[in-house]
Amino acid sequence: MVYLDWRRHQVSARLAACRYRCGGRTYLRDEDGKPAHKTCAEAALAAARPAAATKDRRKLL
Repeated sequence: MVYLDWRRHQVSARLAACRYRCGGRTYLRDEDGKPAHKTCAEAALAAARPAAATKDRRKLL
């Protein structure tokens, strides 16, 4: 499981659609300043990790 520390991330005064297309709107902004829910960002990162590990493993073989 991936847990991100968002204590220093931005909060906007305006609601915007989450960049991960969950269908929700959020005040939170990720490190790039784009609207994102913390849980959506954690899920996207967790989903990308196995794919990245597989690519790295192929390079070693």
